[in-house]
Amino acid sequence: MLNNQNYLQDLGLLEELDEQSAETINGGYEVFTIRNKTGYNINFFLDNTSFTQSPNDANVYTASSGGIIEFDTDGRNDYKQFQKYDLANGGVYEFQDNKNTPGNPYDIDLYSVA
Repeated sequence: MLNNQNYLQDLGLLEELDEQSAETINGGYEVFTIRNKTGYNINFFLDNTSFTQSPNDANVYTASSGGIIEFDTDGRNDYKQFQKYDLANGGVYEFQDNKNTPGNPYDIDLYSVA
């Protein structure tokens, strides 16, 4: 097999695939887990599709358009502050209370945990 591969490379028939090309070939799907570790229902958009995740829920999502998540970083209904992230294939993420803003107990963020 290695000899055949070398011959094909010599003929210019094989090229190294970058990550984006590999995603296109395998269908472009990204799979990741999202957990909600807050006391709030979290409404978010994943590749422009709306989802709601209840406290203590964990779900596996499959994204076909890049794995872009957008959500409100504030748990209050009357205040909106949106954040957008590009999620990595195979990652595990958690919505958690943001302890870096002690003056705002409603502040949440999405953290990569695995």
